[in-house]
Amino acid sequence: MIVSAAWIVPAVFAVINRIAQARLQRWEPATLRELLFEFGDWLLYALLTPFVFVISKKWPLTRPHLVRRAILHFFFSLLFCVAWATCGQVLRLILIRIFAPEINLSWFRFGIEWLGWIFTTLPFGVAVYLCVVGIEHATRYFIDAREREVQVARLSEQLSSARFAALQAQLNPHFLFNTLNTITVLVRDNDRQGAVSIIEHLSELLRRTLSRHQADEVTLGEELDLVQQYVAIEQARFSDRLRPEFRIQESLMSAAVPSFALQHLVENAIRHGIAKHTDAGLLLITATRSDDVLEISVIDDGVGFNPVAAVPPGHGIDNTRERLRALYGERASLEITRRREGGTIATLRLPYRELRPDEDS
Repeated sequence: MIVSAAWIVPAVFAVINRIAQARLQRWEPATLRELLFEFGDWLLYALLTPFVFVISKKWPLTRPHLVRRAILHFFFSLLFCVAWATCGQVLRLILIRIFAPEINLSWFRFGIEWLGWIFTTLPFGVAVYLCVVGIEHATRYFIDAREREVQVARLSEQLSSARFAALQAQLNPHFLFNTLNTITVLVRDNDRQGAVSIIEHLSELLRRTLSRHQADEVTLGEELDLVQQYVAIEQARFSDRLRPEFRIQESLMSAAVPSFALQHLVENAIRHGIAKHTDAGLLLITATRSDDVLEISVIDDGVGFNPVAAVPPGHGIDNTRERLRALYGERASLEITRRREGGTIATLRLPYRELRPDEDS
């Protein structure tokens, strides 16, 4: 709309140029009909500009189709030159009928003038078309750049929220109380090695959480290291029943996953599933690849997921789903379902991509 309105500027200058040239060249003063044609002819391209934008957006000049689309736009520029010249001749005919009805303009003469106007418009019209295409590309580039900035800011905020949630979970009074209580029991039982092991796991868990900084993605191997530290502490607490099992191929360890996503799912399985069922203890974590999709599942045999009930605070499910949408759009999903044998299955599907060492930052 703004670009179309911008054609008013050259239309006004065309009128000024026509008046100035008549005075400088000592021509007959320009009639109102001639001035309206000079003004209206430029505004005609304002009507064509939205169509140029649509075509430019549909077939952008980008690789790997750059040459083919450049040729396509060249033919479109010729087509728009014909359209511009045709509209110009129709405008001329309308103005003649309004201001000079005595002029008898035959269709043959109209056709000759129309053809001549096409060739007159051709070189300049092609340049105008390409300029409009360039404006559309530049506008889209700046809009996309702005959207990327907003997306990066949103991801940064979500990562900070995820990092804070993970740290909050580790510093949760109940978690710390249970961990310290487990350490106390081990010390009383003279199991110094077990107490030292839990302290080391807790220290490593906090260190890894605090050292993630601004990484939106980490390797699956790194995320599993964090998960194993957390599970090791909880396993000491539920030593009589927690049975963690990891079924993950070594070849998938370099796959990119959202930071803290798997850790949150495991934390939910233990806190909201296994811990609330005295007979529960299964914690199965699997990862498989199917073509370009990485599927990670966290399975427990706890109280089970109720699709009708509201998600309790602390799950981090909404935050994880929002981050998935920001990072991968519709290519990623998080599905929470009830396990047939009892418990919950959380399935995370991501586009498979390996994270190189230099990207892990």
